Amino acid sequence: MPLHVVLFEPEIPPNTGNVIRLCANTGACLHLVRPLGFRLDARSVQRSGLDYHEMAEVRVHDDFAACLLALARAGPDGTIPRWFALTTRGGAAYDTVRFVASDVVVFGPETRGLPEAVLAACPVERRLRIPMRAGARSLNLSNSVAVVVYEAWRQLGWR
Repeated sequence: MPLHVVLFEPEIPPNTGNVIRLCANTGACLHLVRPLGFRLDARSVQRSGLDYHEMAEVRVHDDFAACLLALARAGPDGTIPRWFALTTRGGAAYDTVRFVASDVVVFGPETRGLPEAVLAACPVERRLRIPMRAGARSLNLSNSVAVVVYEAWRQLGWR
């Protein structure tokens, strides 16, 4: 089972396009949780730089609960895999985790991050942050996903 990336209610098409390209190149599976800030029809995808979607495994879910249920169904034992919420309010740095291939990393929308309900469902020790200089707000979504996915992939021996 590959690493899974979840974009919760992504808003900006080029960011999602960059993440699709990242997943195509690393073998991670991308899950998009509605509502999306863009359309995924063929014409819109081409225009928005999402044209790597045919090279990546991309799944769209109506809500976060449906996403977790789909992940559980896809797993070998039918349980929800271990998932991590990336947030500027996370207690642990992303590189302190020992990732396994079936892990799920969840990122919030560009303008507001993950909502409190999603964070509350995530155990505190699985709320991760990417270290930044004091006073900085956050990194670009696609950059954040790249940082975490490449660390996980490195730990997995580039498999």
